[in-house]
Amino acid sequence: MTQKNTASVSATFKKMTIKAILSVLFFFIVYLTLIFSGIGLTILAGYCGLMIIIAKPMFVTIMIGAGLLCMGILVLIFLFKFIFVKNVVDRSHLIEITKEEEPELFAFIGEIVKSVKTDFPKKVYLSSDVNASVFYDSNFWSMFLPIKKNLQIGVGLINSVSELELKAILAHEFGHFSQRSMKVGSYVYNVNRIIHNMLYDNDSYHSIAQSWGSVNGYFAFFAGLAVKIVQGIQWVLRQVYQVVNLSYYGLSRQMEFHADAVAAGVTGSQPLITSLLRLDLADHSFNRVLDYYGNKIPNSIATKNVYEQQTLVMNFIAAKSKLEVQDDLPQLTTDFLNRYNKSKLTIENKWDTHPSIEDRISELQKLNIEKPLENKRLATCLLNDRIDLQSKFTDKLFSAVSYPDAVVYNKNEQFFEEFESEFLSGSFNEIYNHYYDNKNPNLFDLEATEFTSSEKYELSDLFSNASIDLVFSSISLEKDINLLEQIANGLYKIKSFNYDGHKISSKNCSELIDKLKVDLKEIKDKILKNDTAIYSYFKELADKQHKGEELKRQYKEFFDLDKHYDEDFGYYIKMLNVSEFMHHVATFDVIEKNMVLLKKEEKQFRIQIEKILGNDIYRKAITTDMRVAFDKYLSEEWVYFNGNQYLDEVLQLLSRSMNDYQDVLSKTFFQAKKELLEYQAQLLNYHE
Repeated sequence: MTQKNTASVSATFKKMTIKAILSVLFFFIVYLTLIFSGIGLTILAGYCGLMIIIAKPMFVTIMIGAGLLCMGILVLIFLFKFIFVKNVVDRSHLIEITKEEEPELFAFIGEIVKSVKTDFPKKVYLSSDVNASVFYDSNFWSMFLPIKKNLQIGVGLINSVSELELKAILAHEFGHFSQRSMKVGSYVYNVNRIIHNMLYDNDSYHSIAQSWGSVNGYFAFFAGLAVKIVQGIQWVLRQVYQVVNLSYYGLSRQMEFHADAVAAGVTGSQPLITSLLRLDLADHSFNRVLDYYGNKIPNSIATKNVYEQQTLVMNFIAAKSKLEVQDDLPQLTTDFLNRYNKSKLTIENKWDTHPSIEDRISELQKLNIEKPLENKRLATCLLNDRIDLQSKFTDKLFSAVSYPDAVVYNKNEQFFEEFESEFLSGSFNEIYNHYYDNKNPNLFDLEATEFTSSEKYELSDLFSNASIDLVFSSISLEKDINLLEQIANGLYKIKSFNYDGHKISSKNCSELIDKLKVDLKEIKDKILKNDTAIYSYFKELADKQHKGEELKRQYKEFFDLDKHYDEDFGYYIKMLNVSEFMHHVATFDVIEKNMVLLKKEEKQFRIQIEKILGNDIYRKAITTDMRVAFDKYLSEEWVYFNGNQYLDEVLQLLSRSMNDYQDVLSKTFFQAKKELLEYQAQLLNYHE
C-alpha cells in the first residue's frame, strides 16, 4: 500500500473540503430526485398510453400511447446520457517517452514520486509548451474506480528552469494526488462535468429527439413536450451547477496551496518561488519567438530549434529589465513584479480556480521551509539528447504550416539580430528607465516653462525608480477608482471589499472614491511637475547646442497630435460598436435597423480616413497596400446586406479599413513619441 504524504492540511482546506463534500451530496440528492421523477414519469406515461389504447384501440390512440412512452424515454435518455460519455484528453500535441529513451529523467521522476509518497504516473508525455500537468481520461465510473494518472512536461518549461526548480514543479503536480482528501476534488470535478454535459453537450440528444419527432405529427408533439421537460430539468441543474462550482473553485484554490506545501516539503520553499516568478517571462519569451516566426511564414523562414531562441529572448528581456542572472537563468523578484501593480484594492473572486502567483508565493514564504541546494544544473541536463528533442518539438510546432517556398532556416545569430532590432524599434531609450512605457509626456505650456537654478535636477532624479512608481501608482489609482465607481453604481455586485488591508462595505464606496480622487490629483500634479522639469532639463541642453527651437517644435507637434488622438481613435471605437451586431444572429428587420445606424456613423468615419490620407504626418505609417484598400473603400457607398444575407467580400473591406485606420493612428503616434524622446536622448551626446 502506498504511503501518503504527510504535508499538513490547513483549516481552510478542511472547511472547503467539507463544503465540497456537501455540494456533491446536494447534487446526488437533487439528481436522484430527478431520476426517480423521470422513472415515475415514464411509468406513468407508459401506463396512461396503454390505458388509452385499451380503452379505444385505433391508430390515433396507438400513436398517442406510443408518443407518451416516447416522451418518458426521451427524458430518461437525457438523465442517463452522461454515463456513456468519456472525457478523452487530446494527445495529438504530445510525444510519449519511455524509461529507455530518457533514463535520467525517469529516475528523476521516480525520486520525486518517492519523496511525495504517491504512485508513479502511468505514462510520461512531453509537450512543446511552458507547462506541466497530471491528466487522465475519465468518465462517470472514474469517480469510483482507481485510475492511474499521466504526467505531461513541457519542453519549454524544462528549458526555463533549473533541475531543482523542475523537481519543485513536478512535486506540486504529484502533490495534487498525495492526500486522500484530494479525491474530493475529483468527485466535484466529475459532478461539474456531469452537469455541464447535461446543460451544454446536447447535440446528439437533440438529434435523437428530432429523429423521433420526424416520424409523424403525434411523435413530434410528444418529443417537443419531452424537450420542454428537459428544459425544466436544466433550469434546476443550473442552480445546482452554481452551488457545486462555487465549492469546487474554493477547494481548487486550497488544493493549489496544499500542492505547493507538498512541493516545499520536497525541495524547500525557494525553488518553487523562483520558478513561479520566472514562468511568465519564460512563457512570454516562448510566445514572442512563435509570433516572430508566424510573421515570417510569407517569407518561408523558420528555425530548427525554437527553444534556444526562447532562451536568447528570455535573457535579453532580463538584461533590458536589469534583472540578475544566476546559473544562466533570470532571477525575478516579487518587488519587480509588483512594480507595475500599485493597486491596494482586493476583491475576492469566488470564481477563480487558482490563487494568484503573489498569494502562492506569500504562502510559501510563510512556510519558509529551507532545504540544502542539491545542485545548480539546468533541467535540460536531465534530457538524453537536448538538441535532438528540442528539434523534434520545433518540427512538430511548425508541421501544420504551409510555406509558399522552400524553407530557409534562421540561425540563432540571424534571429537574435533581427529580434533585437525589432525590440529596440518598439521601445524607448534606456536613459528613460521605462518612464514613458505606459505614459506620454504631459501637456503643459511650453512658453511658461523655464529652468531656474533652484529647480535643477540630475537625469537620475528625473527618471528615478521613485518617478516610475508615481506613474504606476497613478495608473493603479485610476483603475481602482473606475472599479469602485462600478461598485457604487451597482454594476459590480459585492457586499464588501478590502482596501489597503481594511475591509470596507460597498455602501461606503463614495467616501473612498472621493479620497482616492484627491490622492490621484496629488500624484498627477507631481508627475506634471516632473515632466516640466524634464523638458526644462533638455531645453537647457538644446539651447547650448542651438537646438532649443527645434526641441520646442517637436514638443509642440507631439502635443498637437496628442490632443486629437483620442478623438480620432474614438471614430474607430464607434465603428466597432455599431458594427458589433454583425457578429450575432438576428432577424432581418433588426439587421436592417442596425445597418441604418452603421451607415450614419460611417459617414464621419469615411471623412476621417480622407483626412489621414491627405495629412503628411500619417504618410510613413500608410503602406501601399493600405492606400489601395482605403481608396477602394472610399470609391463608393458599399452595401453590406442585400436583404437576406451579408456580403462577405464587402464586409472584409470594411473590417480591413477599420483595422488599418487604427493601425495608422497608433503607429503614427508611437513613432512621433519615439522620435521626440530619441531627439532628447541625442542631446545628451553633446553634453559636457
